[in-house]
Amino acid sequence: MVIEQFLDYLRYERNRASLTVQNYEKDLRDFESYFKRLDNQLSWQSVDSDIIRGWMESMMDKGNVATSVNRRLSALRSFFRFALLRGLVDKDPTLLVSGPKRAKLLPQFVREDEMERLLDGEEMWDNTSFNDVRARTILSVFYETGMRLSELTGLDDAAVDIDGRQVRVTGKRNKQRVIPFGESLEHTLREYCAMRDGEIPCTDGAFFVDDKGRRMKPYNVRTLVKKHLSKVLTRKKRTPHVLRHSFATAMLNNGAGIESVKKLLGHAGLGTTEIYTHTTFEQLKRVYKEAHPRA
Repeated sequence: MVIEQFLDYLRYERNRASLTVQNYEKDLRDFESYFKRLDNQLSWQSVDSDIIRGWMESMMDKGNVATSVNRRLSALRSFFRFALLRGLVDKDPTLLVSGPKRAKLLPQFVREDEMERLLDGEEMWDNTSFNDVRARTILSVFYETGMRLSELTGLDDAAVDIDGRQVRVTGKRNKQRVIPFGESLEHTLREYCAMRDGEIPCTDGAFFVDDKGRRMKPYNVRTLVKKHLSKVLTRKKRTPHVLRHSFATAMLNNGAGIESVKKLLGHAGLGTTEIYTHTTFEQLKRVYKEAHPRA
């Protein structure tokens, strides 16, 4: 009866979608079945936080991920808030319960030797083809500057200072930053510009253009990156963001400070950049092998 009152509240007072109401009902019925199996005398009035924790543990034991368990706990929280306000229970046991922490997925990246093989391998590219030269340049820019997909497709000719070896990008919330680059990328950019200006009728000042001179679309860049990363990767994820991860990983593994990498990536806070520090473990292993007498 208590569940039905809550579901009516969702339907008629909150105007929740029928599928949402069904999901709430399923979660609440599941919890009710759980505590009734423990003790048939238990009710919504008498369950406590330990019983809720046990229910969560049982879900985790069955293979449910933290996201799924937290969603069901959220349904339970909503129910008890409603029931407490309506006087249907005299306490909210969910207040003493914390959901499981979601596992942080480590960023996927391309190893340095794989990127060297892809970018420098003569067998990988046809240097007489505009499509190949453009593709190699795009991969190089992602890997050697760490810029985002939207930043790359938004690049104008005026933002790329090849002589000064720096590029000005517009990131999230229209914040601009300047990213330096090295001799290798300078050479790649000059080669691309020479072929583009000689073969393609550019019209709008965009730096990266399609075969008709129009600014490249994000979809086309994603397709291009996936195609060429397939030459060195077998994993499913082969996106521009993987190359951004690869840039950050390479920088940290070769001694760059995390604050500097944060500025190059255009992160608002240091916490976002810290997900890459796991990669420096490879550097620690090398130091250990070189320095410890028993290594």
